[in-house]
Amino acid sequence: MSPRTSFLSRLIGLYCILIALSMITHRQAIVETVKALLYDPKMMFVLGVITLGAGLAMVLSHNIWSGGALAVVVTLVGWSTLIKGLLLLFLPPHVGMGFFLRELHFDQLFYLYVAIPLVLGIYLTYGGFTSNPHS
Repeated sequence: MSPRTSFLSRLIGLYCILIALSMITHRQAIVETVKALLYDPKMMFVLGVITLGAGLAMVLSHNIWSGGALAVVVTLVGWSTLIKGLLLLFLPPHVGMGFFLRELHFDQLFYLYVAIPLVLGIYLTYGGFTSNPHS
């Protein structure tokens, strides 16, 4: 596995774990913050710009579709971040808001939406720290 895959898996993994734990700790505040963010087009634009930048950085630096599951998962995270950034920038605010709050049932399925980054984070962190990167 490449050193870049190892680094990104640790970075993304730890990020996901810490975000998930923060979400569990502050459930109500997170739900209210997400709702407020989705109702504010200016903040959605800022979030879209930041997410697009992170997604582009990951895709341009790590677009590896072979070399094991860990490398592919890191690549998929990069592509999904890039696509999310594009959606945040180009979807009308009411469409994104409606999809996220109504169709995905963020309030009702909150702990499922916390479990996904937590499990992903544990997998990536474990894989990144136990791998033997070669130069």
